[in-house]
Amino acid sequence: MTDRIFTPETFDPAGPDEDFAVPKAFRGRGALAAMREGLWVPVASDGDTAVIWAARVNDALEATAKAALGVADARLVAADPAIVRHILNNTLDVCPGFPPEASRTDLAKVRTYLAARRSFLAGFRTTLARGRTGLAMFRTGIAFLTVVLVLLRVLGLGYTLPLEAIILCAGIFFIVDGVIWYLPARRASHRGMPDPVPLPDPELGNTGILAVSADPLWPCFRWLPAVPGARALRAAWGLLSPTARRRFLAMDRTSLALERTTLAELRSVMACSRTGLALGRTGIGVSGVGIAMIRQFHHGPWDVASFGLIGVGTIMALEGLAWYLPARRAGRMCQDAVCRAAACPSPRTMASPEAAPPPNPETPPPSWPEAAPGVLGSTGLALTRTTLAEERNVLARLRTQMARGRTGLSLIRTGNNAVAVGLGLLAWFGTGSTGWTIFNLVLIAGGVMLLTDGLRATLAARRARKATNVCTADFELAVPDYTMPEETWGRASAGLGGDNVA
Repeated sequence: MTDRIFTPETFDPAGPDEDFAVPKAFRGRGALAAMREGLWVPVASDGDTAVIWAARVNDALEATAKAALGVADARLVAADPAIVRHILNNTLDVCPGFPPEASRTDLAKVRTYLAARRSFLAGFRTTLARGRTGLAMFRTGIAFLTVVLVLLRVLGLGYTLPLEAIILCAGIFFIVDGVIWYLPARRASHRGMPDPVPLPDPELGNTGILAVSADPLWPCFRWLPAVPGARALRAAWGLLSPTARRRFLAMDRTSLALERTTLAELRSVMACSRTGLALGRTGIGVSGVGIAMIRQFHHGPWDVASFGLIGVGTIMALEGLAWYLPARRAGRMCQDAVCRAAACPSPRTMASPEAAPPPNPETPPPSWPEAAPGVLGSTGLALTRTTLAEERNVLARLRTQMARGRTGLSLIRTGNNAVAVGLGLLAWFGTGSTGWTIFNLVLIAGGVMLLTDGLRATLAARRARKATNVCTADFELAVPDYTMPEETWGRASAGLGGDNVA
């Protein structure tokens, strides 16, 4: 507490918020909770005696204050409850009427947990990418084994045996190595991901408060109930103090971090789906090879290998295609998330004249020296961090749309595989067998359905990519210098021609 504020009569609530707070020596979490409950604040100390302003002075409060602060004596001074609440709000770093979870420290904690969740999801997607690489190696090994089986059945144990042995060893190596790479991804996908973070509540708008509860396994996020009067307080942006603006901007950054985490979860689900579809393609190819060998060659001891290929391929195809529905659901949720983000107000509009109510000529708006234009003050830097977070969200939405496009291409490849195998079997063996003909037609119909879904997702992602100026050859990036106003910053061009820095 500053020296000039010693009695409640000298307290000026219209002054800068930063001047009024509980001394740091008395800011323990338990003490602050007791202050909020009993509506009292310590303002100074004289040795082992604490000077306390209280809305309700009584002996029980004195004993509670001494126990909470750990002092030998306490001197209570009656004060206006509004003044006590004002000091407590500034000490907790929350706007009037907001719960303690709205403080910048608690919101930073939420953003840290969200960042940890995104880091976990990034590692999860990396594991899945490694699994898809392993499946590609597995398919290569199966192709080598198929070549060996065909050579053995056509040429037998002749002069090509050394070549067949080399191809066989290479195929076994690729299969074993591919399985080793794929199994960690399978374990990770079957373990599943943590419960998704809660979606923003449209009723809360840009005044919602996200809280987190630490858990030994996964933290639990939740939205707090709406704060009465929060919308009106935020609407009067031009009349807010710099500290109040920074508090609201911290809430904006938390909401933006939540959106990035939601998009990262959707990208992880789609990466899981692409891994499953890659497994399905592998299974379709393996089964197709086994079916072709059964129908092409005479029955004999080699049928065991053919039926083995059919069985393994069928299991792989069924397990992989089980991820088809999650892929569709994730694509739909991706589109919903993008539409929801587009409807949210941007922090860029908060400082515009339209954001504040019409000024009253009888009461001129306050002049805050800290609210300098540009990014030269703390509030300007907070606004810049928020707008940078918003730009990261724009890129995250684009990455999610492009992940949706890659999932669509994966569906197209899987559908192409099914159609190619069905048409190949139908063209080579004809329609002499009714059962095999029905099987081939079902395979072709399933492939066409996958092709249609994949094409729909790919075209939507293509439209989103064309609608942005990020995926072009002539975009610019700001080169920030936070010691100067934003309009004087340089620009780094990634386009054709032009200087590197303007």
